[in-house]
Amino acid sequence: MKPIAALEEVVLAEPRGFCAGVDRAIEIVERALRKFGAPIYVRHEIVHNTYVVNDLKAKGAIFIEDLADVPPGATLVFSAHGVSRAVHEEARARGFQIFDATCPLVTKVHVEVAKLHKEGFEFIMIGHKGHPEVEGTMGQLDSGIHLVEDVADVARVQPAQSDKLAVVTQTTLSVDDAAEIAAAVKARFPHVREPKQQDICYATQNRQDAVKLLSPQVDVVIVVGSPTSSNSNRLRELAHKLGTDSYMIDNADELQPAWLEGKQRIGLTAGASAPEVLVRQVIDRIKALGAVSVRRLDGIAETTKFPLPKGLKLE
Repeated sequence: MKPIAALEEVVLAEPRGFCAGVDRAIEIVERALRKFGAPIYVRHEIVHNTYVVNDLKAKGAIFIEDLADVPPGATLVFSAHGVSRAVHEEARARGFQIFDATCPLVTKVHVEVAKLHKEGFEFIMIGHKGHPEVEGTMGQLDSGIHLVEDVADVARVQPAQSDKLAVVTQTTLSVDDAAEIAAAVKARFPHVREPKQQDICYATQNRQDAVKLLSPQVDVVIVVGSPTSSNSNRLRELAHKLGTDSYMIDNADELQPAWLEGKQRIGLTAGASAPEVLVRQVIDRIKALGAVSVRRLDGIAETTKFPLPKGLKLE
C-alpha cells in the first residue's frame, strides 16, 4: 500500500459505536445460546450490522424473517427494532420460548401508542418506510397511524380527525430532519400532541452531536456502519450536509485510499450497531496509509444500561 503524503491524523468522534440497546440485544442472543444451546432463532437481523450478524451465526444463531421457518418448541429472539402486535401474537400461538430484544426506547414508543390509542388518538409517525422499527411501531395498531417520510408527505396525509392527533418518530432519525418534519406537522395540525420526551434515542442524538463537533475539524469523515443501519446512514448524511466529504463503510476493506488523497485529518465515527473492533481495524488501515497519530475528541460519556429479560440468568 502506497503511503498518502499529506495524511497526518485520525480524529475519533466520542461517543461512537455500540449503544445500550445494541449491547443488550447481542447479550440476549449470546446468553440464550449459552443457556439453551444452538440453534437460537432470531427474527430479523438482531441489529443492523454485518459483522455482528455473522459472528452470531457462527455461534449458532439462525436469522429468519418468517416465523414459519422456526420449528415448534424453539427459542426465538425478537430483534432490537421491535415487532408488530401480529408477530407477537403469532409467535405466542406457535408456542415458542420468546425473548424480546426490542430496545427499551422503542418499547417506550409502543407503550405510548397503545395508551393514546385507547384515549381515541390517531398518529402521524415520522420514519422511513420499510424499516423494521417503523413496521413494528405501526403494527401496534390495526389502523389510525399514518407514516410521513418528509415535509411533502405532511401536506398529503389525511387522518380521519385532527382533534386527537399525536406525533411519534422512529428512534434513529436525523434529529434535524425529524424536527423540520415535526414543525410541518405542527403547522398543519396546531393541536397535535408531541411526545413528552423526544422519541429519537439518546445514542442517536449523541452520535449526531459528536459528528457536528467532528466535521469542521477534519477533511473527510468515515462512518463505520452497515448499509441497512439507519442511524449510521444519518451520520454520513449529516457530515455531508455540514460540508465535509463523507463515506460509510462496513469494514476496513471498503476504505478507498483515493478518498484520503490530499487530506490531512481523517474523522472517524461508527453507528450504534457497529462494534469497536471494526473501528480499530479502520484505524490500522489509515495508519498503514500514512497517518501518524490518533486523537480522541471530548464527548458525552454514556452510562445507560438496560436490564435483560427474565429467564436468561446463567448458572
